[in-house]
Amino acid sequence: MKKILTLGFTLLCLSSLSFAQDASALRKKQFNLENGVAIQSYDPVAYFTVNKAVKGKKEFAASYQGVLYYFANAADKDLFLKAPTKYEPEYGGWCAYAMGAKGEKVEIDPETFKITNGKLFLFYNKYLTNTLKSWNKDETNLHTKADANWTTIFH
Repeated sequence: MKKILTLGFTLLCLSSLSFAQDASALRKKQFNLENGVAIQSYDPVAYFTVNKAVKGKKEFAASYQGVLYYFANAADKDLFLKAPTKYEPEYGGWCAYAMGAKGEKVEIDPETFKITNGKLFLFYNKYLTNTLKSWNKDETNLHTKADANWTTIFH
């Protein structure tokens, strides 16, 4: 009986490990990563603590479920590690407007962002096109569509 329980526990642990590896692989595949780093190396915590985009540093790197983030300092890294889902950008770091309007993964300008209801949204802002302005005109509708579109993409 003890051997059966041990075997069952071992299989459960292995399947959990396999699921964790699958989740990490999916995140690496679907998240907006540049050279393997999220948010173009910007510190996800700084958006919340100083309300601005701050470039992170390689020496303050941390990984969460397969996605690597850089932080401006050790304090931000520690805050992130205590509650990573609080600081991760919505939609894998892709443009929130594009995710809502067309269900597309579009690059972002890390300095164009909005925090709403404790969530970080990033936007494309180049060549006279600032999608944050478009998002603000129809935020409720676009947010609902973006949530649905991201669920379809990230599965």
